[in-house]
Amino acid sequence: MKQLIIILIMMISSLKGSAQNVIDVHCHNIPQFYTDVLESNGAALDEGYPLPAWSAEKHLAFMDSAGIRCSVLTMPAPQPYFGNGKECRDVVRKYNKHCAELKAKHPGRFLFCASLPLPDVKAAIDEAIYALDTLGADGVKLPTNSRGLYLGDKELEPLMEVLNSRKAVIIIHPHKPVPVSEKLMAQMPLAAYEYPAETTRALMNMLAANLPARYPQLKIVVPHCGSFLPLALPRLKALAPALKAGGYIGDIDIKGCLSQLYYDLAGTPSAEVIRSLLTITSPGHILYGSDYPYQPAEVLTANLHRLDKELKADKTLSEYRDMFMWKNAARLFNIADAGSTEDGNSTTPEKGNNGKGMLVRISEIEIYPEYFNEYITAAMNVGATSVREEPGVIAIFPMIQQRDSCQVRILEIYADMDAYRHHITTAHFNAYKQGTLHMVKSLDLVDMTPMNAEAMDEIFSKMKKE
Repeated sequence: MKQLIIILIMMISSLKGSAQNVIDVHCHNIPQFYTDVLESNGAALDEGYPLPAWSAEKHLAFMDSAGIRCSVLTMPAPQPYFGNGKECRDVVRKYNKHCAELKAKHPGRFLFCASLPLPDVKAAIDEAIYALDTLGADGVKLPTNSRGLYLGDKELEPLMEVLNSRKAVIIIHPHKPVPVSEKLMAQMPLAAYEYPAETTRALMNMLAANLPARYPQLKIVVPHCGSFLPLALPRLKALAPALKAGGYIGDIDIKGCLSQLYYDLAGTPSAEVIRSLLTITSPGHILYGSDYPYQPAEVLTANLHRLDKELKADKTLSEYRDMFMWKNAARLFNIADAGSTEDGNSTTPEKGNNGKGMLVRISEIEIYPEYFNEYITAAMNVGATSVREEPGVIAIFPMIQQRDSCQVRILEIYADMDAYRHHITTAHFNAYKQGTLHMVKSLDLVDMTPMNAEAMDEIFSKMKKE
């Protein structure tokens, strides 16, 4: 009998795979008192479909089945404001207390980002201070718009100042656009198209206002795989000079804005989607999200395991799998990561090249000609800084082809995989990555197997003598 139990445990573990430490940054709790308020205001179908049933017990069961260690709860749409400010304040306060109770009752399993009683900005500031300072909220959730008041609007500046002063994490969630064609919304469910469009709309408004760069202490989580931002951002960059010249927008610090944005993988993430995200961000800014309970638990569990399998099988993305699944979120929300250091790197040595020690790579990069000088300067600087400040970085050596100066090759040598993973979380690497995204036409990371790794010491010592 004892042997049978051991076999069953091993089978269950194998079904769950290695997705045991996952942190879910995009999920919702839907308490009954919240749905009661919606129903009393005739808003139960405000988003075009009924809200799913939810309970803490079912949520925990889903987490256990999927291998999710911790979930960050947020209020779903719609915003509970129907013209009665007091009613909105009361339900938001009740919701935030409910979340704080869940967090205390299930330590380590639930965190929460507080809801705010927008569009009343003064009340939202008061609730943010109370939730963050008294209830111990782990951030705030902001709707893309609150009954027509969009993120990026000047009216919200006092709230942003308060959140910035507290270095708050902000989780954005799409809401029904305002104004809206009800006939159009009836034709297509919001979740199918309008949610990504609405998220992108709010983000573009924030970028046009240069909001993330002006509030550099904020950390803003963009939902649903970045929505349409990987497509919209190049267009904004192309149009910005003409818009600025016409007086329609001011200066936009694209690099500064992007450095504040994180992206969750709620929806239907794939390797292709993640590669698209990596054209606008770095691996340290991508986080797992389930969107529970908007699909059945078994569907979301299967989706998580499919993503996990796809990441492991991908030559390039496999290196970032742990970062996407939990380490980035652990850093963002200051979650103690079992078996990890404070910077999210494993304390268990995991040697690079699948356990073969030293990690050697050639980054094959094509840059746009107009950015040649700027890119070369950035690559030289990050290489020198990394070698100087990171003990695990043995060499980062940028080169250009003599026959085509836009073809850059960077020889990278790291002591092991842990050294590399630490490297891509550093401030100097992320500044380089964010600052050169628009300069890079293509990128391919080619891992190499050293034929005589022991010769490295002799080679470098000889170079030093000469």
